[in-house]
Amino acid sequence: MKSAANARPAGEDGPFHRLVRFAAGIEDGAIIRMAFFALLFGALTMLFVDYRMMSDNEIAAAIPTPAHPILPPFDPEGPVQGPMPDITTSPDLLEAPLDIALVSGGTLSLRGTFDPGSAKRFAEEIAARGEYVRTIELDSPGGSVLDALDIGALIHEKGYATEVAAGALCASSCPVVFASGKERIATPHSAIGVHQIYASVLTNDPARASRVAGTAMAEAQTTTARITRRLVEAGVDPAMWLHALETPPTQLYYFSPEEMTTLRLVTDMRQN
Repeated sequence: MKSAANARPAGEDGPFHRLVRFAAGIEDGAIIRMAFFALLFGALTMLFVDYRMMSDNEIAAAIPTPAHPILPPFDPEGPVQGPMPDITTSPDLLEAPLDIALVSGGTLSLRGTFDPGSAKRFAEEIAARGEYVRTIELDSPGGSVLDALDIGALIHEKGYATEVAAGALCASSCPVVFASGKERIATPHSAIGVHQIYASVLTNDPARASRVAGTAMAEAQTTTARITRRLVEAGVDPAMWLHALETPPTQLYYFSPEEMTTLRLVTDMRQN
């Protein structure tokens, strides 16, 4: 039986009141320190989460669209022998973002570099004026491989012909577009060449560089598979892309007129 000395009012011995009495017995300084460390822990947790998210974004951003030189120097010790084809197009035009223009005779001209977003612009042009298009004329040093694949897919779907005129250039990723044509027109003086796909690793952190390099290698292999599949669908000998795999990205493998025909890259070899 409780005495008058230790008796408490009813309802004052629950968990909440015990917590209140415990807190009341803590010094003010200790409470401030506890609050400070709780805030510090929360801030560090948020910083860690933000850092992980930022690191993941940096890894993704560190793998740019593969870059392609406009006219890599010809390597006499490379897989082909002979002079580089004569390119008559102005380098300034080749360096510019892809220009899409409908010209006479149902020809849609694609001149310049396949910049990111060029496939979207091409699709919009086809949606607006595709009924007038019969042939896609190419004069490009290449550029975004993914855009080139998407442009080629639409050309293949529509059954358009593709053409590289004498003195024009179709290099790097551009032959993927050219190979997508139902009919593929060129001349002995058309410059068509390929080289390896590559991606840069923009980080000084060895661990992160390793992860980025692994992702870049996986992307390159996936892209190579897509290119090979496109060549097979179009009736081009996929051995054509072996020359790209064997050629460093700073060089270019130009196909001879005989190779263009043998590999079925060109279906109509014109003499002018």
